[in-house]
Amino acid sequence: MHQINIAPPKNSKFTYPRNLCYIQVSEKAVPSRLPADCEPMRIESYQKGEKITISPGEFYSTGNQAVISTLLGSCIAACLYDPRNRIIGMNHFMLSNPRYSRDLPIHVSEAGRYGIHAMDLLINDMMAKGTNRRLLRAKIFGGASIMNRDSEQGNFLCVGQANCKFIREFLESEAIPVDAMDIGGDFGRVIHFSNGDFAVHRRKISSDRSQQLALRDRSCWQTSIEQQQNAPPQIDLW
Repeated sequence: MHQINIAPPKNSKFTYPRNLCYIQVSEKAVPSRLPADCEPMRIESYQKGEKITISPGEFYSTGNQAVISTLLGSCIAACLYDPRNRIIGMNHFMLSNPRYSRDLPIHVSEAGRYGIHAMDLLINDMMAKGTNRRLLRAKIFGGASIMNRDSEQGNFLCVGQANCKFIREFLESEAIPVDAMDIGGDFGRVIHFSNGDFAVHRRKISSDRSQQLALRDRSCWQTSIEQQQNAPPQIDLW
């Protein structure tokens, strides 16, 4: 049975965004509307555990033996883990706004609030499985500059740059240590995150495939902006 996840985030220093609804299904969450070219989460048997492949807008966490994978272009994936309780989680998200100022801190912008929402959904899901927020550590990937490069001028950032800036600001403000990062650049990445040794294996993808990713990311970006524009204004659920 599907249930709407509307619980406010716990112990966060940030403001929870309005007008954004996720559908909670078992251990995964997907946006209420995925772009047509984004496949939903896939869970398969893998060795003695599971392999979970997530798409833009999704997250997954588990304390079981598992590998979580995703394909990243402009989006960011935060790989969080609790080494004491052996719980891992990954999300895949993009800030969605027509333009991103270089001077304004991303986490206080309207676009940044959606990144905060994505992070707090993952963190709260891990806490529900037994982690302690103070034990979390992070490895971050993605944020390639493969779309909206024409916006990278004057006082404005392109989408990939804005995503990189946001995740660094968020983790610093939340005092979550970053153990590894591979962000930025002009190429896509495939990553695999294991809770065996908490390693993340990254594979760079070709420029042709990166351009295909740019089309997917643009579709996701445009879909998210349309959702924001069509959402009823200032609706409080709590």
